[in-house]
Amino acid sequence: MRKNVIAIVPAAGLGKRLGAGTNKPFYSLLNKPLLAWTLEALEQVEEISEIIPVLKESDMEGAVRTFEQYAFSKVKRIAPGGNERQDSVSHGLKLADSKAGIILVHDGARPLIAASTVREVIAALEGFDGAVAGVPVKDTIKEAGAEAPEGAGRASRGKAGEGKAYVVKRTVKRESLWAIQTPQVFRCEVLLKAYDKAMDEGFYGTDDAGLVERIGGRIRVVPGSYDNIKITTPEDILVAEQLLRKKMKDGF
Repeated sequence: MRKNVIAIVPAAGLGKRLGAGTNKPFYSLLNKPLLAWTLEALEQVEEISEIIPVLKESDMEGAVRTFEQYAFSKVKRIAPGGNERQDSVSHGLKLADSKAGIILVHDGARPLIAASTVREVIAALEGFDGAVAGVPVKDTIKEAGAEAPEGAGRASRGKAGEGKAYVVKRTVKRESLWAIQTPQVFRCEVLLKAYDKAMDEGFYGTDDAGLVERIGGRIRVVPGSYDNIKITTPEDILVAEQLLRKKMKDGF
């Protein structure tokens, strides 16, 4: 049975760490705006009836021209971005038709998403409140806490820790750990309830599924792809370009 899914695509980031001189959604990735790669994949998914990008207001005029250039027929409305990602998704939800039944949220900065993965996550929603794409964690994960005494651990100090050293509390078993990505798909009424509660209480989570978990929702994890990276730094651009070239060569 054909599902009526509305996709919300938060893409209001500045991309300061890219140092591109343009907002992240319109950074040129192999001569195409980064956001255009993302929307192309979502356009291919039959279950999606409408795509609502969420953009900075200063980007909207240029975005309309871009969407027309690439003939994105499912983009009918654009929502204004907020101060935080959660605010942006909330703005998108306000434009979504609650009769849609299913809401999909996908980061505009994940241009390598495969349409097949989107379909799998939508299908996995059956019997759950939400379904998310994710990949098993590869690295050893350690929980670290209190700062080490002055002078300790100098050899391990680096940029990531901002010059500080921390004491390891424990090594976490990674067999049950997943790095969660987007798309994330939810029953509309559940996501709206989760957002209403979070916004009323001033609570900000790290992803949409976390807000649904917070009200007791059941979330299913669907194996995604390690290629589905989120563009944040210049190094990510280099990786994304290589992956896109390979996908296009293979008939992506």
